[in-house]
Amino acid sequence: MSCRWGTELWDQFDNLEKHTHWGIEFVEKYTKFVKERSEIEISYAKQIRNLSKKYQPKKNSREEDEYKYTSCRAFLMTLNELNDYAGQHEVMAEDLTTHIICELTRYIQELKAERKSHFHDGRRAQQHIENSWKQLESSKRRFERDCKEADRAQQYFDKIDADINVTKADVEKARHQAQMKHQVAEDSKNEYLTFLQKFNKEQNAHYHTLIPHIFQKLQEMEEKRIERVGESMKTYAEVDRKVLPIVGKCLDGMTKAAESIEPKMDTKHVVESYKSGFEPPGDVEVEDYSLSMRRTVSESSYLNSQGESKPSRSNSRGKLWPFIKRNKLMSLLASPRQPPPPPPTSPSPAAVHNGPQSPQQPSEPLSHRLNEFMTSKHKMQCLRSLKRGTIVWKLCLFWHCGSGPEDCSHLPPEQRRKKLQAKINDINKEIQKEMDQRDALSKMKDVYVKNPHMGDANSVDPRLEEICQNTDKLQLDARKYEAWLVEVETRLAEKSDKHRPPSGLYNSQTTTTYSMLLVFTVALHVVSPDGSYTEDHSTEHHLKSRSTDFDDDFDYEDPLPTIGTCKSLYPFEGQNEGTISMTEGELLYVIEEDKGDGWTRVRRNEDEEGYVPTSYIKVFFDTNAKGAMTYI
Repeated sequence: MSCRWGTELWDQFDNLEKHTHWGIEFVEKYTKFVKERSEIEISYAKQIRNLSKKYQPKKNSREEDEYKYTSCRAFLMTLNELNDYAGQHEVMAEDLTTHIICELTRYIQELKAERKSHFHDGRRAQQHIENSWKQLESSKRRFERDCKEADRAQQYFDKIDADINVTKADVEKARHQAQMKHQVAEDSKNEYLTFLQKFNKEQNAHYHTLIPHIFQKLQEMEEKRIERVGESMKTYAEVDRKVLPIVGKCLDGMTKAAESIEPKMDTKHVVESYKSGFEPPGDVEVEDYSLSMRRTVSESSYLNSQGESKPSRSNSRGKLWPFIKRNKLMSLLASPRQPPPPPPTSPSPAAVHNGPQSPQQPSEPLSHRLNEFMTSKHKMQCLRSLKRGTIVWKLCLFWHCGSGPEDCSHLPPEQRRKKLQAKINDINKEIQKEMDQRDALSKMKDVYVKNPHMGDANSVDPRLEEICQNTDKLQLDARKYEAWLVEVETRLAEKSDKHRPPSGLYNSQTTTTYSMLLVFTVALHVVSPDGSYTEDHSTEHHLKSRSTDFDDDFDYEDPLPTIGTCKSLYPFEGQNEGTISMTEGELLYVIEEDKGDGWTRVRRNEDEEGYVPTSYIKVFFDTNAKGAMTYI
């Protein structure tokens, strides 16, 4: 349907002015709406990115170890997809700003200028027609006034001409005056007719040509404005639809990450992370208290001499404190914790006298703490009431949180193997990084040699030498860790081939690592019957008074059998508890081989035995002898 403002709204100039002004305000309002939407998208994208960054794993933190599990990796993939999802909202905000806000802002300025121009033309035409009307009215009033004056002059002449007393001169004067007024009225009439004709012509042009033309332009301007608003609304929807495929890919990535979770794989990683490699303990035998028990030797006399007053062995296999024999417990408590000293560079006694010493023990040995613990029966009952789950948990806490020697010998076999392999991988990465730097510097040096003006080739040599030294050091460290790793894997292979010990008590051929015994002993001393820590010094005297009753709970066994002999290569001063001194060339009996911590247990005679560094002796194993079964 066709509709023209110029013909239909010829007399609505003011209303059209108000309507077009409202149209511009509407475009401004819509632009403001899109701008606020863009700001919301930017703020939302920023919050999403901050959320994703907040839950990203921190560098050099324990959270990085968690991402070996498929569920944690899936969560990380979800965070990455969420970050991409936030990026699409940023793209949306950018498109809204570029294609709508900026375009509409520029269009509003053009629209205002065009509207102002059209209405300026309309007002000028309106002013012109109003001026023509004023001129017409002025000529009309002047014609009316002249006609009235001409009529009065004619009446005066007629009056004078009829009066016989008036002279002829006066009559002629009145006639002349009347004729002149009639001429003026005639001129005014002609002028009035001229202005009237002019006004009608201008008025016709105003209402049929000028105003319709101006209103038509305003109508076209309004239609373009409405069309532009519609295009902006369409662009608004297209901007949103444009990011939907990528947003869908982000959501598909999150779904794929969730589907990649493998519960069995995660549980397998738990085994790999915490597997110790030790054999589970056997059944605990019945402790028959109905049999008569006789105290044969005190704890102090046992520690000083094992050859006096041999106890009856009828009940020696029926005791377990808590899982191993007492003489083995005390010997393990006395064994050194730290790695043995390296062998001296010279075998002479003079060179060794000031050489490396045996490791220092803490001011209060754990054996002393254990002896105090053993003087109490109610603590022994508390010990027996401990759940094995608590013990295992404390062992795991020690293995994973405690610090140890460089060769990781304080760790269980499986954990030691994994730790060594991880260190080897890290060293190989460092070696590769150094080699890359060396290659880059070599190329730079070649460039300097060919183009001396670019730099001094000799300035690169110090850095190359430093890199070579670092590489050699890292390679030495790698070979050292690889040797330890081969040792661990060899022992694990040998252990897997051996027959598993029979179910039951841990006999004299079963030992534990020092780290496991240490944690267990500390746990026994600090855990009270209700599970809390206690160390009541007020009852210390009373507990010591009952030590004789507690000693009766243990039966003693024969010393460990020898599994070979050894010859000392260097002198060693065993100054700490659990070690034994030896001179160069001395022959000793081996009763327990190196368990991987660098110490070997030897015996000089029936009363003297202890640990010596494995690197200080040469061992000759007896193939017919059955030694103690040891863990790596």
